[in-house]
Amino acid sequence: MAQEDRELHRADNQTISENRREREALFVPRADIIETSDSLIVIADMPGVDEKSVDIQVEHNVLTIAGRVETEIFEGFQLGYQEFETGQFARQFTLSDEVDVNGIEASVRNGVLEIRLPKVESARPHKIAVRAG
Repeated sequence: MAQEDRELHRADNQTISENRREREALFVPRADIIETSDSLIVIADMPGVDEKSVDIQVEHNVLTIAGRVETEIFEGFQLGYQEFETGQFARQFTLSDEVDVNGIEASVRNGVLEIRLPKVESARPHKIAVRAG
């Protein structure tokens, strides 16, 4: 392939990438919420997201999850067909006052985000002792 052809091919791939970014998809990750005696656990599917491309914030009792998946461009190859969409993930949850926002922890593994929302002590179940008489 001549140098001129390679540059044209590279320019075509760059144009394809720019066009994809312009029409980038916005996904709402599906989530499960599990309640235990001491916390709530949010499990969200965000395929392709890792710890560097996910952002979690809490402001005014609103938990915001955001992430981004970039299209991989392989040097020397031209994309012939693509089913896997890339783009941004975004979802919000309103938290109750029962969540200790200072104790929230999160981890991501294989595109599955897990957020542990600990309950404040007063919201945890307490056993009440019963006395005779």
